[in-house]
Amino acid sequence: MSKIKRLIKSYNKFIEIPWRTDTAPAQRVIFGVYNETDELRLQAAIDEFEIVTNKSGHGWAVFDLTNTFANWLADQRYAKSYFQKPHLLSTLMPRYLTYIIQEFDKFLQANSVNEESVVALKGVGSLFGFLKVKEVVDGLAPLVEGRLLVFFPGSYENNNYRLLDGYDGWNYLAVPITADKDLE
Repeated sequence: MSKIKRLIKSYNKFIEIPWRTDTAPAQRVIFGVYNETDELRLQAAIDEFEIVTNKSGHGWAVFDLTNTFANWLADQRYAKSYFQKPHLLSTLMPRYLTYIIQEFDKFLQANSVNEESVVALKGVGSLFGFLKVKEVVDGLAPLVEGRLLVFFPGSYENNNYRLLDGYDGWNYLAVPITADKDLE
């Protein structure tokens, strides 16, 4: 069985468990951790995550981060100057985070997401070099009443997450689901 199929199986076992309603936003986050080399396989299998979520009686919505940076930068008044002097972009990253949070909130409203829904976050690898995933998850998690599933290309070991195995890791309260182990 492929790693992505095993990840789906592990996710299915977790999502079938009855949800507590008294959990903090950070505890309602699920990290679906997979090797970054399996990105295309995961993208092709996202519908399977939806199927097992729906079979468990939960709603499903997918928010894609992949093009958010390009869309945000294109709307900036001085976008051309940022292409000429990209080092200036670092001062704008808090605005990019605000943009993501605002777009996510609009998405939730448009998709009628409720406390029985899973909101999947894909394209997380596109944040690499711009924002830390922890900052984005901390901003988005309180907006989701149900569960936030973060498709995370990287690694999880000893309660430590590493995006694309490139950054120093960080600890997070989320539930890690991996292809190797059912639940941590």
